[in-house]
Amino acid sequence: MKFFDLNKKLWQWVILLFLAFIWGSSFILMKKGLEVYSHSIVAALRLSIAFVVLVPFAITSFKNIEIKYWKYLIFTGVIGNGIPAFLFTLAQTQVASSLSGMLNSLTPIFALMIGVILFNTRPLKSQIIGISIGLLGAAGLIFSNGLNFEKSNIFYIFLIVVATFCYALSVNVIKAHLKEINSLLITSLSFISIGPFTIIYLFTTDFIEISLNNPFSNTALFYIVILSVLGTVLAIILFNMLIKKTSTLFATSVTYLIPIVAIFWGLLDGEKINIFHIISVIITFVGIYFINKFR
Repeated sequence: MKFFDLNKKLWQWVILLFLAFIWGSSFILMKKGLEVYSHSIVAALRLSIAFVVLVPFAITSFKNIEIKYWKYLIFTGVIGNGIPAFLFTLAQTQVASSLSGMLNSLTPIFALMIGVILFNTRPLKSQIIGISIGLLGAAGLIFSNGLNFEKSNIFYIFLIVVATFCYALSVNVIKAHLKEINSLLITSLSFISIGPFTIIYLFTTDFIEISLNNPFSNTALFYIVILSVLGTVLAIILFNMLIKKTSTLFATSVTYLIPIVAIFWGLLDGEKINIFHIISVIITFVGIYFINKFR
């Protein structure tokens, strides 16, 4: 009898909560990295380190993957990992890490919509109710922070919305087209399409100069390595396992738990949370309850 069995709901929830903690902590780790490096360097470092960690697994399995899967693996790498990494770090130059975590809760709503429109899934009545409530909560999260339109904060919030849409697209592709492939292989092979390019990009920036001359670069790099190894490599492998064993809605509902962790770290880092944030989070939780009620 296996101790770790993702066919059991208990382990599905354990992984969901573990992912919520890892990804909820990712926003504060990005923020720490951004104190030394530019947003594009932080994103490129995150993806490059993940690629280096995963490349041994990719090399050993490269020839065993059928050609028909490669377009989906590349899609997952670029859309599900590459683009969101750059969008989130750019957004966090102007958006608080706690709010970034909150906005991430749009992912399951987009996942359900994309599933219906592009993959012919049929939502239950409870899921439609959940979408409506979830959208209300997400809108509250966006506008409860007191947006300053003069500083174009709305543009940076929009970047996070686009990133969550990319996540939702990728999740549906994995569920529909990559079910037969091991989760570790999905993760490692998808990074082949982005890792080499981000490494090359790093050498076109002032990354080395900053690393050698900034006294705080070692600390920032430490945070980015944690972000990459735990928040990217380990988390994506577990997330892909969860997608394949459960549903896209259950797997992406991790983003409804992420705001709690992001709020916690934001408070410790001196960020301010208002009552409207809390109310919006509660409304969003109600939405995910209905989305997952009869999964």
